[in-house]
Amino acid sequence: VQLQASGGGLVQAGGSLRLSCAGTGRTFSTYAMGWFRQAPGKEREFVAAISRSGGGTYYADSVKDRFTISRDNARNTEYLQMNNLKPEDTAVYYCAAGRVVNRRENMYDYWGQGTLVTVSS
Repeated sequence: VQLQASGGGLVQAGGSLRLSCAGTGRTFSTYAMGWFRQAPGKEREFVAAISRSGGGTYYADSVKDRFTISRDNARNTEYLQMNNLKPEDTAVYYCAAGRVVNRRENMYDYWGQGTLVTVSS
């Protein structure tokens, strides 16, 4: 599966953005999906993940209650709704697909190209 992330941009603190990740191919629904991010000078970190059916969702503590992950298998797309954004959310956000929903990036087989989110204070 090939993944294309979009929706990043510049937003003020307290604002919102919605990221999208479009997948190609008929097998999108067979993959668990995740979002990871990498801030300047830092390692890539887990943000959120969703099971194949969408029934299970998982979040990093730093984004819980502010971000919501979802998916639409009919559209081969996953989303990350980000509310109450903070300057520390500034990073390149990557979507990923894997066979098992997981917080570990080495469990994901396919990655999108990343979309930059910048939150100004």
